[in-house]
Amino acid sequence: MVKLNRIYTRTGDRGTAVLADGSRIAKNDARFAAIGDVDETNSVIGVARLHVLQSGDPGLDSTLEAVQNDLFDLGADLAVPDPHTDGALRIVADQVRWLEARIDALNGPLVPLSSFVLPGGCAAAAHLHVARAVCRRAERSVVALAAAEGFVNPHAMAYMNRLSDLLFVAARHLNARAGGDVRWTPGEGRRR
Repeated sequence: MVKLNRIYTRTGDRGTAVLADGSRIAKNDARFAAIGDVDETNSVIGVARLHVLQSGDPGLDSTLEAVQNDLFDLGADLAVPDPHTDGALRIVADQVRWLEARIDALNGPLVPLSSFVLPGGCAAAAHLHVARAVCRRAERSVVALAAAEGFVNPHAMAYMNRLSDLLFVAARHLNARAGGDVRWTPGEGRRR
């Protein structure tokens, strides 16, 4: 269990940070950027959850709470760069399959898309669209890290890819309850 008595340590004042394996890296390192982008994804999901609860969907809120916990696992996974480290917390295939099951359950009753949708709709859906966009950026950071360093747990990359899908479908699910998606009209600006 984690125990933090002091929040500041001054050890990062020179632009470095310590990973879970004890190694020190620059705060502008690709690994630290990926960890930070995953953390930002987690934070915007936390904001979205406030709106999801207000929309009256405790089941979706419970799913998002589990996702937030998984994102801490994913950050811990990224914080141990050596794939052979015994006891490292890693994202596993079952966590990816769990996301897929949630996506299928939310998407099943939705009307199939006949157009792209604009990020928006009800407040909860709009916040989930923001979370989806931030998640896509985090996914790009994780993929860039894998390209730069040669190893990132493939289940962590798959989790981030599936998570953005879940956030998109969850936004559509909430918008369906609130009157529908905001649809993209190609070339609309040309007709003004």
